Amino acid sequence: MPENTLRAHDEAFWQTFVGRYDVDPGAPLNLENGYFGRMSRTVVEEYQRNIEFINRTNSVYVRQHFDLEHSEAIRRQIAQLIHAAPQAVALATSAVDALQTLIRNYNGLKPGDQVLISDVEYASVKSAMRWLARQRGVELIEIVHPHPASYESLVGTYRQAFTQHPRLKLMALTYVNHLTGLVMPVQAIAETAREFGVDIILDGAHALGQINFDLQKLGIEFAGFNLQKWIGGPLALGFLYIAPHRLADIDPDMDEGSYPASDIRSRTPHSTPNIPALLTLPLVFEEHRALGGASAKGARLCHLRDLWVTAVRDLPGIEVMTPDDRRLYCGITAMRFTAHTDQQAMADRLLDEYGIFTVVRQTSAGPCIRITPGLITLASDIERLTQALLELSRT
Repeated sequence: MPENTLRAHDEAFWQTFVGRYDVDPGAPLNLENGYFGRMSRTVVEEYQRNIEFINRTNSVYVRQHFDLEHSEAIRRQIAQLIHAAPQAVALATSAVDALQTLIRNYNGLKPGDQVLISDVEYASVKSAMRWLARQRGVELIEIVHPHPASYESLVGTYRQAFTQHPRLKLMALTYVNHLTGLVMPVQAIAETAREFGVDIILDGAHALGQINFDLQKLGIEFAGFNLQKWIGGPLALGFLYIAPHRLADIDPDMDEGSYPASDIRSRTPHSTPNIPALLTLPLVFEEHRALGGASAKGARLCHLRDLWVTAVRDLPGIEVMTPDDRRLYCGITAMRFTAHTDQQAMADRLLDEYGIFTVVRQTSAGPCIRITPGLITLASDIERLTQALLELSRT
């Protein structure tokens, strides 16, 4: 077995790993780790030190050191995280912030063009694309992917859309669907989009930290990410990526003049960031690398996912809505109780009767319960989930 696969199955290691995190005593078992990730105890302590440090030193430090050198060192580390050049990334407060910035400042449209979204995009991305269509006088095309999805159907749906709508110029694409955990075949979709001259803005919020990827190999030139899900950073930290040769295709944000137009930082609003959180990132990245990065995290999360999915996939009364094609899933997976129309009521029973916290999501194929283990989830926790699903499927 590859080293990361061996580590993913090493329950003794993960039992020790759990000790690096603080958990509220008596809290339900959290299987809704897709919202945001926990910071380790050492990261929390570092964050608190940085809050106190900035509060003491105030603008003297920020003006003389952070603005001039330390912020750039952090930006270089963020760029290294995705194997990009520093001039290709700019800070944002979240993936949504980054994606909205890219969408509203994309300047490659003229009246009569078309833009594309699908049913799996994040709500804020959909609304931003709808806004863009109204503002630019372009047509919005919305597609729905078939359920259950396959690698071929996902790529084929886009090829069909590109063929049927020859005026398409821009599309949103979500790497990991926040509703069901479906992983999109980004590289194949991007290759098809390139054939038809369609640009992609990629939502990488759930991909960063649990999937190894190379944006150049994927064929992605515009993307938004956050650092609060699988990287382990403080809340309200994100960044955008623009391939350097495409910078001119994204306008400075509302004529932002704090940086020259040749600097990607002009593509985001200039404001005072959460400096203590940013100063905490070097430790966050160090811990991420020490664990083995996205390869190790992704292998562990997929192992935990496979434990419960394998146990319940064929149970009467349960439908696992995320495919088992290893190319199309990660740690997040969705299911539903087929004998019950009200999935929220079943999620409430998971919580009230078994002490397991999950979240209900609405998809184009109907409501589902999203189950997302975290890095401090143990195999014994998954056994508890499996038993609960087995018992509830019989009711």
